[in-house]
Amino acid sequence: MTRPRSTLVSLDDTPYYHVVSRCVRRTFLCGVDHLSGRSFEHRRQWIEDRIHLLASIFAIDICAYAVMSNHVHIVVKLRPDESEHWSEQDVSERWSCLFKGPMLFQRYRKKQALNSAESAKVKEYLATYRERLGSLSWFMKCLNEPIAREANLEDDCTGHFWEARFKSQALLTEEALLSCMAYVDLNPVRAGMAKTPEDSDHTSIKARLEPPRTLGQAMAEQPDNATLNQSPRALKPLAQFEGNDLDTALHGILFSLKDYLELVDMTGRVLRDDKRGAIPMHLPPILQRLDLTQAAWLQQCTRFEALYHKRFRRRPAQAA
Repeated sequence: MTRPRSTLVSLDDTPYYHVVSRCVRRTFLCGVDHLSGRSFEHRRQWIEDRIHLLASIFAIDICAYAVMSNHVHIVVKLRPDESEHWSEQDVSERWSCLFKGPMLFQRYRKKQALNSAESAKVKEYLATYRERLGSLSWFMKCLNEPIAREANLEDDCTGHFWEARFKSQALLTEEALLSCMAYVDLNPVRAGMAKTPEDSDHTSIKARLEPPRTLGQAMAEQPDNATLNQSPRALKPLAQFEGNDLDTALHGILFSLKDYLELVDMTGRVLRDDKRGAIPMHLPPILQRLDLTQAAWLQQCTRFEALYHKRFRRRPAQAA
């Protein structure tokens, strides 16, 4: 039975979530359709750029992502601490990138004179928009719907492009977050789409290793039907690795980027078919800090969705 998203996403539990969107009937989102011979590789860039653009508008950080042939993985961090400090002008500009809003809101944007009742209504709009700009559901809506419309237009068809809803998994521990990020970054390697993480196109790990794309490049790659009303002020970088300093406020990811890259590289080498027996005798420092055995780590990276699918579901809220 489908459950309300509000029972699955709770900031009281964790700000980190793993999100997956799959195509209807597992048909090709991107890549090459071997039956027709058509290539849809260009759609991967649509989606990757839109992920970055939306993260620059929403109070949401992107920890990891991988755009695959028929599904998309994203690991996000919800940032209410960011949106609560936005001014009303900030909220107005960000929402206007996505939607025009009602006529009264458009008048407010044009700085036309409003009476007291109209001003009060605009404040209600802005409060609603502030909440939506921190919502995982609205983030995914703004990602999936324009891509679906453009893909259907390109395919000259109608109907559902994505499955009914995206799936979300709460990541309640540092262990869950890091194993999920590695699972996502290694998806193309495990699927045989790339030999190494740094060769994995349209993934967060490659985006971390290469010079970042500019705002102009990201906007230029968006198809006409999926463009934003206006661009954000700047592209937000991926969630940063902030090392192991526990004495300062943490806005990014605990642990260092160097440790994470070594972790992903080691895991990827072990997961390769011709390297299954070549397990290093020593473990990366990050695994020692998490007190994980090599066998436990590899199980999580190969079977992450199966292991965490039910474990991190929230129970429905109890009646007051």
